[in-house]
Amino acid sequence: NSDKAGFMDFGAPVSRFLPDEEATLQLGADWAGTLAAPLTVYLQGSLGAGKTTFTRGLLRGLGYAGAVKSPTYTIVESYILPQFALHHFDLYRFASPEEWEDAGLDELFASDCVCLIEWPQQGGGFTPPADITVSLNHTDGGRACTLTAHTANGRKSLEAWLN
Repeated sequence: NSDKAGFMDFGAPVSRFLPDEEATLQLGADWAGTLAAPLTVYLQGSLGAGKTTFTRGLLRGLGYAGAVKSPTYTIVESYILPQFALHHFDLYRFASPEEWEDAGLDELFASDCVCLIEWPQQGGGFTPPADITVSLNHTDGGRACTLTAHTANGRKSLEAWLN
């Protein structure tokens, strides 16, 4: 389905209510079963919205048993898994988008990687475009999570998870 402007319809956003941390972990774990590289995912939401918790659930679902910590100070935490490499970025502390280039982060984007990026706007035009955006927002009694596909690859990933 496309209109005159050439806009591709990648399907309606998928929304879930997450009443607690356990539900956020479970959502990540559920998606992990169908996750495939390459994929770039933006994790959006305010501080404490559950971005790292979602990532922890995703990694648990992929069989990773080690510690999963927020990459707020390290910029990126990398996990080399049997399925693919997963890189979890946090650009919150960037003072300017050029820090993306200075840190050499482009080198981590490869066809055999899944990249999760918190605070992607801090990287400006240097941040690779998202296949999917996962938005987590505080709401009454929990969090609202919305997953939106932006590319055919993103839609394929969401459809595989939903089916």
